[in-house]
Amino acid sequence: MALTRTIGLFVVVVLATGAVRGGDLAGIGQPPAVRPNIILILADDLGYGDLGVYGATDTKTPNLDRLAREGTRFTDFYANAPVCTPTRAGLITGRYQQRVMLERPLSSVGDDLQASLPVTGRSLPQLMAEAGYATALIGKWHLGFTKEAGPRAHGFGYFWGYLSGYLDWYAHVRGDGQTDLWENESPTTHRGYFHHETTRRAIRFIEQHKAEPFFLDLSYGAPHWPFQSPTTPSVAKREDNSMMQQPSDDNAPTRADYVAIMEDFDREIGKVLDAIRVQGLEQNTLVIFTSDNGGEWLSRNAPFFNRKDTVWEGGIRVPAIVRWPGVVPADTVTSQVGITMDFTATFLTLAGVSRPDQKLEGIDLMPTLTKGANVERTLYWRVVRPDARQRAVRQGDYKFIEDGGLMFLYNVRTDPEERRDLAGRDPSRVRAMQMLVTAWEKDVDEEANGAGKK
Repeated sequence: MALTRTIGLFVVVVLATGAVRGGDLAGIGQPPAVRPNIILILADDLGYGDLGVYGATDTKTPNLDRLAREGTRFTDFYANAPVCTPTRAGLITGRYQQRVMLERPLSSVGDDLQASLPVTGRSLPQLMAEAGYATALIGKWHLGFTKEAGPRAHGFGYFWGYLSGYLDWYAHVRGDGQTDLWENESPTTHRGYFHHETTRRAIRFIEQHKAEPFFLDLSYGAPHWPFQSPTTPSVAKREDNSMMQQPSDDNAPTRADYVAIMEDFDREIGKVLDAIRVQGLEQNTLVIFTSDNGGEWLSRNAPFFNRKDTVWEGGIRVPAIVRWPGVVPADTVTSQVGITMDFTATFLTLAGVSRPDQKLEGIDLMPTLTKGANVERTLYWRVVRPDARQRAVRQGDYKFIEDGGLMFLYNVRTDPEERRDLAGRDPSRVRAMQMLVTAWEKDVDEEANGAGKK
């Protein structure tokens, strides 16, 4: 009860000042009396409908379903981007990833080996560390390959995992065949299934830091391809610096293979949740589960249209579950629109961080989670690749999409499947929303190119 009362007082302060928006972090005031441990569990390429609690009928995910029963589940949560690198950049900076020119996944060949997220001293893990949190990234980084811009350069006190977009989960090599397994800045080795060791490392970090506040970015590579069995060791097929698997491949994996990976993933998360309980940390640990983007071709993105690497709902709307016993209501569902970089603002608020120069573009989600406050949002996405260009903006219940020069308008509250195009009925809204996304695009591009920097 004491914890609940303390946090309640903190929430009143946040509500009085309003939700945290870009540039407003300085107004929060003193750190809260009780600062929670924070564990962000980030799935990779998980479909919105891949969990039982989100409607899956062929996949058993009892641990994640239990997490939802013990916390609050979002129905309208989005990834910062429909692919991995940009979403992770949005999390670490708390801002749109276009501002740092990380809009596509970094490959492990060519010029991308020198590209990275700029080190500014204002990254999420750096600020959490300065606020007294032990920090760790266990799993996937995918924001640069150089030591000078690696996880520890951005403020993670400990790193174990890989720098590229995916691995052979047994051989621990990336697409070009180079070993890509690291502990801090040193190459390391491991025998066995990557995701299982990810769990063991996470539990060890929790045990080592149970007496101090900690922030753990637990970035599993599951269920991203290669779709290797968690019980039968194998060697992933490599071709053209990639391990990408397609339905047209010989001996292509099946949905049953994917389900086995998902159910193993759920069991691993269950072990982490058990460790929190065994260490007596449940009441003061905020646990978040989400995905970096929508699912691939084996995923279940239902009820949404399309998939990863598109700005349609199937590419960007993702599961999001938040649990903090005694603070975040249990067995609750919220329709608040959220996005990955909201977690950045939320974590920094809870840590008592005040940085006026941070210019966060997400909002603090605690007023929604604790008091049911609902904030209307305007959010933007863009995909630019050689074979496609897409833009989208969601404002309130409406979403405008520009895909290959064609314009679409949907009310995604009443039509989340994006089946009933309203563009012909409401051309004025189409024009207004197109102007919004064009202005946003100009703003982020000017900053990326240096025109918006002081």
